[in-house]
Amino acid sequence: MTDRTESRIVPDSKAATVKSTAHTAQLATADEGRSASLPQRDTKPFSLLGVTWTDPSARVTGTVEVRTRSAESGKWTTWLQLDGDSGQDESGAARGGTEPAWVGVSDGVEVRTRSGAGTSTGLPAGLRLDMVDPGSSRATGIEPAAFAVEESTQPKPSEAPSDSVEPSQSSSAPETNPGSETPTEPATSEPPAPSESPGDSPSPSDSPSVTVSPTPTVSVPSAPASTAPQPPITLRADWGADESISPEQPDYLPGEKIKAVVVHHTAESNSYTCDQAPEVVRGIYAYHVKQLGWKDLGYNFLVDKCGTVYEGRKGGIDRPVMGAHAYGFNSETTGISVLGTYTDAAPSQAAMLSVARIAAWKLGQYGADPAGTTTLTAGANGGNYFGKAWAKGTQLSFPTVHAHRDSYNTQCPGDAFYAQLGTLRSWTAGPVTGLKITSLTGVGVSGSTYYTKASVTVNWSATTPASLISRYELLVDGKLTATTAATATSANATLAVGPHKISVRAIHQSGKTATSATATVIAETTRPTFTTEPSLALRTGTVNATAVPLTLKWKATDNAALKHVRLTAPSAKTYGPTTSSAAHTAKSAVATAWEMTAYDQAGNTASASVSGTPVILQETAATRSGTWSTRSSGSYLGGKSYSSVSKNASLTWTFTGRSAAWVVSRATSSGQAYVYVDGVKAATVDLKSTTTKYRDAIWTKSWTTSTKHTIKIVVVGTNGRPTITTDGLVYLK
Repeated sequence: MTDRTESRIVPDSKAATVKSTAHTAQLATADEGRSASLPQRDTKPFSLLGVTWTDPSARVTGTVEVRTRSAESGKWTTWLQLDGDSGQDESGAARGGTEPAWVGVSDGVEVRTRSGAGTSTGLPAGLRLDMVDPGSSRATGIEPAAFAVEESTQPKPSEAPSDSVEPSQSSSAPETNPGSETPTEPATSEPPAPSESPGDSPSPSDSPSVTVSPTPTVSVPSAPASTAPQPPITLRADWGADESISPEQPDYLPGEKIKAVVVHHTAESNSYTCDQAPEVVRGIYAYHVKQLGWKDLGYNFLVDKCGTVYEGRKGGIDRPVMGAHAYGFNSETTGISVLGTYTDAAPSQAAMLSVARIAAWKLGQYGADPAGTTTLTAGANGGNYFGKAWAKGTQLSFPTVHAHRDSYNTQCPGDAFYAQLGTLRSWTAGPVTGLKITSLTGVGVSGSTYYTKASVTVNWSATTPASLISRYELLVDGKLTATTAATATSANATLAVGPHKISVRAIHQSGKTATSATATVIAETTRPTFTTEPSLALRTGTVNATAVPLTLKWKATDNAALKHVRLTAPSAKTYGPTTSSAAHTAKSAVATAWEMTAYDQAGNTASASVSGTPVILQETAATRSGTWSTRSSGSYLGGKSYSSVSKNASLTWTFTGRSAAWVVSRATSSGQAYVYVDGVKAATVDLKSTTTKYRDAIWTKSWTTSTKHTIKIVVVGTNGRPTITTDGLVYLK
């Protein structure tokens, strides 16, 4: 695959280095060297601190805790536990030390440390607190690029020791080390070299300087193309690195090949702002170089919580630079550290994403599989956080992307970050995960099959972030139909008539592909049909002049899949594909058109309609025989009705229509009646009701066409309840 390198961040031509300052204070030891402390006191402003000791090969087996006072609010923080060993591997280091901690601008400090319970080992000798002010602004072009320090001198016999850390009001007397005859050492910006004697210390008038031994010219290895694109990187000059404090030439991996990525956190506060991140990087740089005596910043790359990537150790971001980040394994790895501590909270997605992109780019230069394993050779005796030990020269298998704790006895990069390494490897290596079609628009669906006339919009999602994806491809029947950007979540396709299989393919920046499950889409243009045209019929129910109950019937089908049928007039209603009738009402004596449209799942339509006029015939319009009496009430149609108890009394209506309904009043004393249609007995109807009802359409009859008919009702004369009360006849024309 060709190298798709993105433009890296180019330093501003006006950018200059930034001054950093540091001051230190010796810790007072007690309990036969098993504890040490620095009482609460005022200090000059600083933003990053760490505890260091004389022997760079020693480590603290107990706890190192600090708390600081905010220069802005004046409030003291809770106790912050420092990682007891920086865990780095830098030849020629002057001191050992904890990981540095970013605490924000502070002007007060307190330290306490103690050996671990159950161990006979005391604390390392020469414990001191190192405080760094990384500087908050760029130096101008005329300002010197230097690491400004508060120099220390050995006091004359007549002078008392002087500490650069100012005691607080509660500690007005000079402090001595409890349990020790030695007073607290005067503050110094950096440890003396092993061969340095009191007489070699600079005088107050001396300027800080760096002595560099001649170094042979380093052979710079090539920068091979990567299978993954290079993410944007803030170069050293752009974050204000003072190159004068680390003038030595870089070292490169002996095999000129990166075999693994080691993931770190800087084990400090997460409360920094992203604008402060360059200061944090400068603080770590100053701590590593000036306080611990390393040749350069230990990590190859650093990432802040907003996802900005910073060049760490110099030598070329695209070269196999050897860092000082993984004891015994620096010669085959590159180190990426996220600013902050991630024991309880995982890094932000932006930070995780940048780590994945850097890891993919660097490993892609050398053909290493980020999801696989690699064999590394231990450069020193060692062991890891999980209790596994090994001897120098042992060949060990590690995940290609692994945590610092996998190869060293440290909590780094924190439990919460460690739990995310599976996700990190997946993002780095590919393929795209969680790819699925979420929906299709411009279509109908029946079961698991989609229908369209021709065009469809396919929508999808994936769990892999877009910046790790090269592109998406829309496939129709396995063939490429459309290509979109990695940020896209939809694409359109126009389909030929017939069934199709649609899927989405995602191409990871590594070139690996993932394809979603397919969706079946049928393109069809055949309209639905009304196999039974809409029709109207009167139904039972309460009759009003403005609401005559009737039933609308129809039947619609489709060659593929009927979606629904909509009634559009005289009212709006939507019915499912299996519904074929519905109850409605209509105004009496008003011609009404009932219009319907059938829709299939593809969006094809067909329309049909029927018209009808309900007509109310009062009882006075009937031909009478026998005895009938008139009743008056506002509950009756027209205010009146006929009632009879005479056996064989009858009423006959003649009309031309296609449906009829007999309307009556009902009660517990109501009797029975015979109904004759066109001279033929059609039914015996019992009007008895447990509740009183008026204008009740109790019996109906319908025909396929509108023709002339007669309806005759005859009083049965039911024993004990002979009365029937009729309120007229309704017919539909």
